Amino acid sequence: MGGDPGAIDRLRAIFDRPNREQQYEPIEEDNSDGDEYVQRRPILDAPDDDGEAEGFSWFEYSIFLLLGVAMLWAWNMFLAAAPYFQTRFADNQNILDHFQPAITSVACVTNLSSMFVLGQLQAKASYQKRILCALVLNLVVFALLTISVNYFRGISATAYFVFTLIMVFSTSVATGLCQNGAFAFASSFGRPEYIQAIMTGQAVAGVLPSVAQILAVLSVPVPDHWADAEEEQRVADTENLTSATVYFLTATGISMLTLIAVVPLIRKQNRILESNTLMPATSVQGAEQAKRKVVGMWTLYKKLHWLAASVFLCFLITMFMPVFTQKVLSNIPEDEAPRLFRPSAFIPLGFLIWNLGDLGGRLMTLGPLHARNRPVLLFIISILRGGFLPLYLLCNIMGKGAVIQSDAFYLIFVQFLFGLSNGWLGSCCMMAAGDYVLDSEREASGGFMAINLVAGLTAGSLLSFTAAGVS
Repeated sequence: MGGDPGAIDRLRAIFDRPNREQQYEPIEEDNSDGDEYVQRRPILDAPDDDGEAEGFSWFEYSIFLLLGVAMLWAWNMFLAAAPYFQTRFADNQNILDHFQPAITSVACVTNLSSMFVLGQLQAKASYQKRILCALVLNLVVFALLTISVNYFRGISATAYFVFTLIMVFSTSVATGLCQNGAFAFASSFGRPEYIQAIMTGQAVAGVLPSVAQILAVLSVPVPDHWADAEEEQRVADTENLTSATVYFLTATGISMLTLIAVVPLIRKQNRILESNTLMPATSVQGAEQAKRKVVGMWTLYKKLHWLAASVFLCFLITMFMPVFTQKVLSNIPEDEAPRLFRPSAFIPLGFLIWNLGDLGGRLMTLGPLHARNRPVLLFIISILRGGFLPLYLLCNIMGKGAVIQSDAFYLIFVQFLFGLSNGWLGSCCMMAAGDYVLDSEREASGGFMAINLVAGLTAGSLLSFTAAGVS
């Protein structure tokens, strides 16, 4: 049976038409043309005898995971120490009422500003030094805070408030340095698993303080009904001082441990640079910095627009979670509820369940359950996550009753799944960025994605004030 060859060709052309997303495919870079710029290949891809690059290392993964923990541990310690700050500012009602928003505002603005500045300083950037400076700065900040808890008790609330804001500013600069340096450093290895390690470490930094807070509440003896109000307040103040000392000492220890752990990785990198070039590592790094291609934000945005928008929306929506979580109470009446379901423990429990979901979502991306090669799908999912926010309105907000009277609905279907989607989506976006840029742009792409992440957090923290009046 004959057919029209022209018609068949036209049909074939229709079905063979390239997919719209073909322009947004991972880059297989060919460096055979001798690019004049120093190509920022995976730094530890030292060729071995059979010519293959070095593979995944759990040792290196664990170091990047620890970097992720250190990155957010400092901020979580400021949040956990809120009762201590209330004790220190009790003499000044104005400061007592506004210290929490002041700390949040200084932290967000400083962190985002430092990320933008660092993102522009690429040509002479030493991402290793940024990481080391961040860890040293955090170590100094929390050592000073630890000292301040037990000494200098006689200074005024105003003076201590200024001191606290200076510490918040300093640790926010350190966080910016660590975020920019760690994501860029990990991106240069060419292994998405190391980006995932940083994201997982951040989730761990959220889980552990929640556990500590719940245990602290449950460990407090039931109040003595014969004790007067002054005695109860004195005991509470002592507990707050002890808790703050532990929080700040832990942050100091985490910074020290990470500093010790990251040095061998940097030395290993330097040894490989020297063996590949037969030059001292400092000379190689100086030559690379001198020749490094400065990648503009617009250049990166054109290549990573779906991923950048996805991670921005992901964390913007996520920042509404703390506002609602602090308002949702158990459906069990307080006088009948076990201690875990009373507000003092149930609210931290809500944060813990969300953080466990977040950690689980980040771990999922180590396996095949990811969509790193589907950036448009990731963007659609980032929009759909907004559907979690109305679910909070079905819960027992401020004890005024719930539409769905089930704590399991709130803890599992709202908190856990909301956290799971955040961890999975955020990790997919951050891990995928290196696949869509040239080797010479990988470090810059890591910093660029970190800027979008922090911008989402900042925008979300500001927009979340619109939900503050929900009751």
